[in-house]
Amino acid sequence: MTTHRPQILIIYTGGTIGMIENPATHALQPFDFSHLIDNVPKVKKLDYDIDNIQFAPPIDSANMNPSHWSDIARAIEENYDRYDGFVVLHGTDTMAFTASALSFMLENLSKPVIITGSQLPIGEVRTDGEENLITALQVAAATDKNGRPMVQEVAILFNNSLWRGNRSTKTSADNFNAFKSYNYPPLARIGLGITFHEEALYRSPSKRPLKVRYAMDSAVICIELNPGMTVDTLRYLLATPGIKGIVLKTYGAGNSPSDAWFIDAIREAVQRGVVVLNVTQCVSGGVHNTLYETGNSLTAAGAVSGHDITSEAAITKLMYLFGMGLSAEAVKTYLGCALCGEVTI
Repeated sequence: MTTHRPQILIIYTGGTIGMIENPATHALQPFDFSHLIDNVPKVKKLDYDIDNIQFAPPIDSANMNPSHWSDIARAIEENYDRYDGFVVLHGTDTMAFTASALSFMLENLSKPVIITGSQLPIGEVRTDGEENLITALQVAAATDKNGRPMVQEVAILFNNSLWRGNRSTKTSADNFNAFKSYNYPPLARIGLGITFHEEALYRSPSKRPLKVRYAMDSAVICIELNPGMTVDTLRYLLATPGIKGIVLKTYGAGNSPSDAWFIDAIREAVQRGVVVLNVTQCVSGGVHNTLYETGNSLTAAGAVSGHDITSEAAITKLMYLFGMGLSAEAVKTYLGCALCGEVTI
């Protein structure tokens, strides 16, 4: 009896994990993928068949945009039947945006897409990149007692935790434990072993083949409220040419100024066909639009509750829904649904 060797595809987009120090400027710059593998000889000890695809040139994740998301999604789609799992190496700055976007774009996903990176380059003497890469590969290869993939969604593996991708946010610029999901439990904890929390793992209700939605409409912006915001500033932002969706980052449980000028400006934008999604600025909790009068006023003006969705998932969900060519009313309807575990309704 032969034992199946996991077939894993690494998609290297760039990021700190694959960078080296420029000897002249001492600044970090992307390097060839072979440098990364050469610095992690332990990878060869895994009894896996591992192939790789790399962006040429590798990109800093601060430059990540929807066209790059399409490149990652296309690499997964074109190789979907050949591999058991996928590991995406990515810079940390926009990792949560990419994880959220891919969760919507990869409809009917039933294999692991594990996104990881590092805070220090993998060639450094003291680095988190080596452990993150090895653990991501192990998670991508993990199966349940029936031989099916343990993880069947887009997830972020960082330090000692595995998080649902569209529930994650970057919380630290310099700690190894850089990501957190405040409104959804970890999918797994990494210690002496990898302990999966099976009740938290996503399972698609559909058993249909993978379908990739490449169209992401970038006509979406984020407006974060602050005390002292003027009516001219608000109206200017709401009138951004060509805008279709706005993620409005409000205070606390979804509250905003209750002044007539503020509510009127939101109402007029909604009447023009702009979708306004109310998302809390807080890192945990969500919008409870009936808790306070100020939240009620926003709802009456036509803003849609984002519940406990992250701002990263809110932005990419709007991009995805408008990318499907849906009307504003249809988009509002889908914002009230959990499409792939991104929100608690």
